[in-house]
Amino acid sequence: MALSTWFYRSHKLTHKHKILSKGNGFTLIELMIVVAVIAIILTLALPVWGDYMIRSKVSEALNVSNAAKTAVSTTCQADPLISALTPQNSGYSLTTPTQYIANINLSGPCTRSVITVVTQSTGASPDPILTITGTLENGHMRFVCVSSGPNKHVPKTCRS
Repeated sequence: MALSTWFYRSHKLTHKHKILSKGNGFTLIELMIVVAVIAIILTLALPVWGDYMIRSKVSEALNVSNAAKTAVSTTCQADPLISALTPQNSGYSLTTPTQYIANINLSGPCTRSVITVVTQSTGASPDPILTITGTLENGHMRFVCVSSGPNKHVPKTCRS
């Protein structure tokens, strides 16, 4: 009986050893394939991500310009005969540049007002300049945005 118990135990240990030594991990070729797939995905994703980051910075500049659009709209609806918009007669000025906006300028008459948003540090080369043109029609302002930058770097509302 002692011999059969010893044989059973040694057979059980040998069987466990075979299971553990079979190689339950990944082979080198499998790991290389995974690394290659990740490299391909990153190669495709990084340029798109960079364009997205630039577009989000330019979108922030466009959102800040909403205050200028409101000031121009209010001023021109109150007095549509203004021949030259200025920070003084519109009540709007960007006193301090922000991280992504160098300046916002107002110009033109109320019938064809122009808001120019000069961006900075967006990552685009050169930084886009947004030109928002306002048209006064029947006491209502209608704004149209165009940009100097490529379409991939500007929000959809400013693409040409």
